[in-house]
Amino acid sequence: MIKLQEWHFYVLLAGLSWGTYVPIIFFGGSELGGKPASRIMAILCVGLAYFVIGVLLPLILFATGTQKWSDVHLTANGLVFSALAGAAGAIGAICVVFATKSAIGAAQSEGLPPSTYKVFIAPLIFGLAPVINVMVSMVWHPKAGHWANFHLEMPGWKLLVGIVFVGVGAALVLLAKEEKEAKAARTPPVVVQTVEGAAS
Repeated sequence: MIKLQEWHFYVLLAGLSWGTYVPIIFFGGSELGGKPASRIMAILCVGLAYFVIGVLLPLILFATGTQKWSDVHLTANGLVFSALAGAAGAIGAICVVFATKSAIGAAQSEGLPPSTYKVFIAPLIFGLAPVINVMVSMVWHPKAGHWANFHLEMPGWKLLVGIVFVGVGAALVLLAKEEKEAKAARTPPVVVQTVEGAAS
């Protein structure tokens, strides 16, 4: 039996946060007007949330003594790669917004309901992300003061099998997308006939 530990809680919380991000940002952008400028405003709101959680909160923790400045070693590698991690997270958040906008536009241009493609965005993103994470972790092994340390370390077979299942899951998501498109294409449009039209 697996014994639950504290880090399991944070994993679940991260999954809950990222898993709800796509539908929340889509609804927020729609409520702001649903136009391209509205999506940019949604990104601005995301940035403000990042600022509060990622800038103000750490400063408060340091200012109140909850975390000690003396424990921090300001190195070039630490600052650069931490900033790159922030950039990667921000780019990912922005790409989710533009993917949603593009998916809605593609569905509307094909005469399909706006949400036809939107539902496939999150499964594909969160199916692709762990695969890339494992691939990078297999070849990149940075050490203190030396980031350019590359060599291949193969994980156990269980992890590789899990990655295969993730790939199969992504393929099933795309297959479901194609089936939904085909079903929508076969469904004849509903014609509403007015009383005047019926009389003529």
